[in-house]
Amino acid sequence: MPLSDDQNSDSDSSRLSESTASSSDSEYSRRSFNSDSSSKPSSPASASPPKIITFDELMAAARNLTDLTLAHEIAVNANFCIKDEDLPRNSLAGTVKQIVHKAFWDHLESELNEDPPEYEHAIKLFEEIKEILLSFLTPGANRIQNQICEVLDTDLIRQQAEHNAVDIHGLATYIINTMGKLCAPIRDNDIKQLKATDNIVELLRQIFRVLDLMKVDMANYTIQNLRPYLQRHLVDYERTKFQEILEETPSALDLTTEWIKESIEDELSSVSDESSSSPGADSSSKPIISPTLVLNNGYLKLLQWDYHKTIPETLITDEVRLQELREKLNQLKTIACVCLITNNTVGAAIVDVPDFADQLKRISVPLLEGMNKKTFDLKEALNAIGVQICSKVNRSLTERGLPTLNEEMQSNLMGQIAHIVEENNPVSSLIACFIFHFRQTNLLPSFQKCMPTMPGGLSVIQTEMEFLGSQYASIVNFNKQVYGPFYANILRKLLFPEAPMGKAETETPTN
Repeated sequence: MPLSDDQNSDSDSSRLSESTASSSDSEYSRRSFNSDSSSKPSSPASASPPKIITFDELMAAARNLTDLTLAHEIAVNANFCIKDEDLPRNSLAGTVKQIVHKAFWDHLESELNEDPPEYEHAIKLFEEIKEILLSFLTPGANRIQNQICEVLDTDLIRQQAEHNAVDIHGLATYIINTMGKLCAPIRDNDIKQLKATDNIVELLRQIFRVLDLMKVDMANYTIQNLRPYLQRHLVDYERTKFQEILEETPSALDLTTEWIKESIEDELSSVSDESSSSPGADSSSKPIISPTLVLNNGYLKLLQWDYHKTIPETLITDEVRLQELREKLNQLKTIACVCLITNNTVGAAIVDVPDFADQLKRISVPLLEGMNKKTFDLKEALNAIGVQICSKVNRSLTERGLPTLNEEMQSNLMGQIAHIVEENNPVSSLIACFIFHFRQTNLLPSFQKCMPTMPGGLSVIQTEMEFLGSQYASIVNFNKQVYGPFYANILRKLLFPEAPMGKAETETPTN
């Protein structure tokens, strides 16, 4: 990372470029909220009259949401980094960018080729380069800072230009040498290429390209250094940031409230069904519902969520991770169905083949990649899986001198695999029950936790299910830590509306 001339004070810079923070404002900005929650900084909202949200307040909330989402991503995603991505060359925006840039550099070249040369645009470039180089320095890097300001003094360069005495190659050489001191080792080869470039216009263009790469390096270095701090303080930081959002947009818990309300209704329906099936039950008594159970059931729904609709506000920071887990779960469910059907259909013929279930999994996984995409055709993928599994089974039987599957058996096996896609398919429903029970276990307190063993032929996905369950539990438990006080207030209002509202709790049960 950046180096400096001062051994003690010119250390690595920790400034995250402003463009990095602002680039995701539109991505994370959510629709305007318009309901009735508000609260003190340390506790979630209690009821208050509706208020009109101004544009400035809405933008402030959007910035808070951006900061919260960015901080959360940095802390929980070890692979998170800023990438330097150019616009696609064949896109309209990419084409326009190329045309504009070419026009600028062509114009600069024509100015420098005039007699005498015109330096005004070049001077502006040197001024911009100076500001970028200074942005890489830490506050204590005084010597190199003074040197950059002296060498790239715009007023001095302009005076030299008036007398046609600008040493433009000398300035470019100084810039390259300074970049070499400040850049990360990964950019050393780029610096070498700059030193080998003779054409001054091309050199300036390449200098800006490498400076852009250095900005990305600096942002990622800053992220790397921020991560441990954010991990230590993330719960308090996220809760405070969300509180600021709530104060700017009082309806910022509307979707969360609706999510919890639906979970309560589901639990009431379940209790009602149980009561009606139990002889002697007192139907007039009001059912008692556990807030913890309500919340846990709400979390269980997240892996069946329709991500075309907006996720509860308190889960926005983990929306992508939850969606990826849901897609992986669907893939594992399909693989389990394929293995179970194959075992039931031709189990006697392959029972002695070691790791045959793993072989079936290796066949299925590539064909099920991209299940989340709208263009993915599951029925077509299942047909392809059926063909390959029949071929695999027959090859295994042939190798052991046994008769292969006849046409009827192959048709039956392929048909059962293809029918997995149908609604209420009995095999799919059975696997879904096992998986649901597995997910429920992940929400139990750690001292009660006993990972269920997948039955029979389904052990092929045991390892993946345990890993997925661990990721899911981690997301849920952290979310409870951050938003527990907000959930407690919502649950109190929905379950016990007649109870007096006091100060919101700072924790909610995480069992």
